Amino acid sequence: MATSRTDRRSPSSASPTQEQPYRSAAQIHSERLRLWRGFGRVLMTLLLPGSAQLLSREKKVGRWAIRIWAGIVLTVLAWFLLLNLNRTAAVMVVTFKPVTVLITLVLALGGIGWAGLLLHAWKLSNPIALSPKPRRIFGAVTVVLALVLSGTGLASASVVNAQRDFIGSVFAGGGDTQVKQGRYNILLLGGDAGAGRDGLRPDSIHVASVHAKTGQTVLFSLPRNLEAFSFPHYSPMSKLYPDKFTCDEDACMLNAVYTAASAKPNLYPGVRDPGAIATVEAVEWITGLDINYYVLIDLDGFKALIDAVGGINLDIMKPVPVGGGSTSVGRYIEPGKNVHLNGQDALWFARSRHGSNDYERMARQKCVMNAMLNQLDPFTVTTKFNNIASAGKQVLSSNVPAGEMDRLIDLALKARESNVRSVSFVPPKIYPGAPDFHVIRTTVSERIAASEKDPAPAVEEAPAAPEPAPATTPAKGPAPKVTATHTPSRPPAPRPQSTNPADTDDLGVVCRAA
Repeated sequence: MATSRTDRRSPSSASPTQEQPYRSAAQIHSERLRLWRGFGRVLMTLLLPGSAQLLSREKKVGRWAIRIWAGIVLTVLAWFLLLNLNRTAAVMVVTFKPVTVLITLVLALGGIGWAGLLLHAWKLSNPIALSPKPRRIFGAVTVVLALVLSGTGLASASVVNAQRDFIGSVFAGGGDTQVKQGRYNILLLGGDAGAGRDGLRPDSIHVASVHAKTGQTVLFSLPRNLEAFSFPHYSPMSKLYPDKFTCDEDACMLNAVYTAASAKPNLYPGVRDPGAIATVEAVEWITGLDINYYVLIDLDGFKALIDAVGGINLDIMKPVPVGGGSTSVGRYIEPGKNVHLNGQDALWFARSRHGSNDYERMARQKCVMNAMLNQLDPFTVTTKFNNIASAGKQVLSSNVPAGEMDRLIDLALKARESNVRSVSFVPPKIYPGAPDFHVIRTTVSERIAASEKDPAPAVEEAPAAPEPAPATTPAKGPAPKVTATHTPSRPPAPRPQSTNPADTDDLGVVCRAA
């Protein structure tokens, strides 16, 4: 028998009443009420994990979730209370390695657990009883929120883990935490252990003397080719060089101390970086300052750090070649105001020798340091911490304790509010081949005293030759003996006013002249 046309109709052509049964107003109202209750449970879980379970049949799960959440909140509040009472102690707590491991686990598992409670609250709302469209909307919103919670927890754990690795690899401690005559003195070394180089020699050597309360800073720059200096009596290097640091072919310059000490680690048993400590001791003898800490960063670390913060901006007054020496000049960093430099260009700006000398380079290095001081704001550091931490692992050495990070960051923020004074020991003030160390120590002492009296720096003039007087003495030993051999072989007086771009007391002037 032939099948009628009506019987051959496909299921898809069924009447609307067969696909979507009629629902009364009461049913629609009931479904809407169930949907809003479901969203309410999800919202309750967002605000207080476990509260949705506590108000339903899963009371045991709810009680445990609320207890855990309350414990976390109370711990955080206790830490903030400690932060207000003793900020240094609060920082030490969160930088203690076992604590950071625990925080990492709590953040990761907490984010996943919170997301799980959210999905459980969705299940308790019996979404299967909803019609298809509301069910899909409710499920999609819940899944997105669960992914955000778990992702936030894992991302936060990643930041804390990066912080732990960063602090462990960079802030190993060992420095002198005691204030030195009201100041912290920090040796800043830029190493040249980049690709294609053997060993390491500090390419830039600066001492930042920071007032312990105001953060007012004086930046002293020493030429890497400084010669004829000694080591203080407490230095193990003084046993090898009891008179002066000298060797054949005039190779014993200040930047060679690192390599010389690194080659004899037995002189510094148990010391993480003998080369850096020996350089600290040499700089203490030269300047008369007691150094609290050193920070040494290599070329790759410098580039990575600049890139991690998104680059820096500088006013550049003349073209700076990229290349030179053993490589050809490929291009120039063009002059201009507020020029944006990535890590590679910032490195060349600071290090380029082609068509210039070491003293002009020293000025450019100060510009880069000043830009980093002023442009690394807390927001940048927070939002890009993972990148900064990754770059920071390339810092070769530092003896800053983790517990001092808070204090130094606070001082850095204060330093940004005042002009940084800058003193470079360059000709005609100092001739690196035959330096007058009495002039260096006297200048250091005078500039620090002046900075504490007058916060507004002025352009520095080369000092006249001083009358013979006892040299400023490092606190760790007797005064170094300054003999006639330290007198410059070139005519010392009268000295003209310096026109060297590095020889100025205001970093703003230095950077405009670079």
